[in-house]
Amino acid sequence: MLESFFGIKKSGSSVGKEVLAGFTTFMVMAYIIFVNPAILSFAGIKDLQGLGPGFAPTMAVTCLVRA
Repeated sequence: MLESFFGIKKSGSSVGKEVLAGFTTFMVMAYIIFVNPAILSFAGIKDLQGLGPGFAPTMAVTCLVRA
């Protein structure tokens, strides 16, 4: 059914490869939701802590942009 609708084999792929690619993309996007705010809030830089945008608003914006 998926093959006839999407033409996966014509593109040189398989259903398994497409599922793995989708899972990988999901995991990377989920990882970025937590890493991006930490980077933008200057985490780990003693002199800059508290000067960057807050973690919660940056995480919300990251989720909105990813959507």
